[in-house]
Amino acid sequence: MASLGLGLNLSRKKNLSRNAAVERKNLITVCRFSVKTLIDRSCFETIDDSAPEFVNFASILEQILSHRLKGQITWFGYESPRSFWDYIRVACSKVPHSCICSIENMENVSSSRAKGRAWIRVALMEKRLSEYITAALRDFKTTRRFYDDGAIVLGEEANMLAGMLLGLNAIDFSFCLKGEGLDGSFPAVIDYTPYLKFTQSSDSISSDEEELRTLGSSGSESSTPENIGPPFIMDENSWYNKCKRVEQKYRLALEQKPIATRCSQRQGGTSTPRGGVARQDSSPAAATDAIVARMVDSTDRAMGRLWSML
Repeated sequence: MASLGLGLNLSRKKNLSRNAAVERKNLITVCRFSVKTLIDRSCFETIDDSAPEFVNFASILEQILSHRLKGQITWFGYESPRSFWDYIRVACSKVPHSCICSIENMENVSSSRAKGRAWIRVALMEKRLSEYITAALRDFKTTRRFYDDGAIVLGEEANMLAGMLLGLNAIDFSFCLKGEGLDGSFPAVIDYTPYLKFTQSSDSISSDEEELRTLGSSGSESSTPENIGPPFIMDENSWYNKCKRVEQKYRLALEQKPIATRCSQRQGGTSTPRGGVARQDSSPAAATDAIVARMVDSTDRAMGRLWSML
């Protein structure tokens, strides 16, 4: 029993360690993508509170700075939730000419979460967000006091975070510090959909073409499009190209039907049995019609399935 309990504890620790590593990797990766989209958007217009790229970036940064943040112990021994602003306020208090005091004295911002969101906007407008993050991470004693083991700010990802934020200093931001974005009533939610784009490899495309070539050659139900597993998520161009290939297959099948029928009729011809009575042998033509019909029917169903996914 003791060895079984020890094995379960080791397995649980391994799973927790793996989950924490994946969570850190996901947040850092999506933050890198978000910074790139912000830089791309800034080439065409000024970034303000209404820009979806900024809204998502602010949510991502808030999630990173809140990752495994310790709660605050009350007088009664209970743990109350904290905001990342409680950490930034202490860790960045010694940064020269910082905006920390200005944020603390804002009249229209009362909650700790709202002050943290105001700090992100002010730091971006000052082009000093990376400087603030770097100064906070250097204060390892304070960082250790506010975060549990496995937090992003305590791992190797912390240096990556400060480096990728440096590119935001080239962007001109314009924010309103009295807008709805500072509402601290609701937690930040990350929108992952802008970064989830499947790019089909050349080998996969070749495999699809081979499947389309053999789509109508089999009459078994197991190879029909209705029994194929869930499709991959692809972009609009990939679906369009795939539909065009199926459409070409469909047209080719229709063009080959009368040719195949005529050829089978010529090959079948007439035959004279022992009784001396000539009869028409239509079995080859009927078999060809059946094969071509199955091919057209399978391709037609594939076309309908692909267009319904667009």
